[in-house]
Amino acid sequence: MDSHGQYEQRVVWAVVATDIGPLLLAATREGLVNVVFHATDPVRDGALERLASRLGTEPVEEPGYPLLAEAIRQVEAYFAGERHAFDLPLDWSLVSGFPREVLRELASGVPFGAVVGYGDLAERVGQPGAAQAVGMAMGANPLPVVVPCHRVVESDGGIGGFGGGRETKRRLLALEGVLPEPLF
Repeated sequence: MDSHGQYEQRVVWAVVATDIGPLLLAATREGLVNVVFHATDPVRDGALERLASRLGTEPVEEPGYPLLAEAIRQVEAYFAGERHAFDLPLDWSLVSGFPREVLRELASGVPFGAVVGYGDLAERVGQPGAAQAVGMAMGANPLPVVVPCHRVVESDGGIGGFGGGRETKRRLLALEGVLPEPLF
């Protein structure tokens, strides 16, 4: 607690090795707040600077923090094919408005091994015709993999874009059995 009896914001982080490269996981007392792809040192450092700026506190590396340790365990189980859904508290403070609404629907309504079109997801949140805005919401997703924006595809069957790169999206969809595993 601070001198006014309020809980100070605390952000903890760790980098986890996965089949799609290193992921940075960050959490607050509220829940998992950020997942960042390709968390090499420069990417990690930039992400931590953005988190410090947005959340008003310097993130601390602490993989043993209970909520973060559980997130790491679940991410590792997902990539090992042993987990099909995440059961973690999520801190939505890095996203608001329509993007938050869309991401919450995605998290609760599109299960492992399923995909949804951008337009279909727009309809689910009561905004038919907002497919492009859904695409922008996917690009603003602070919690990829856990909030599975890789499951959102184009209505014509195209894979669509992805903040982690199209190859990463293909690999995640292959892990979930939606696409065949790459041959090489």
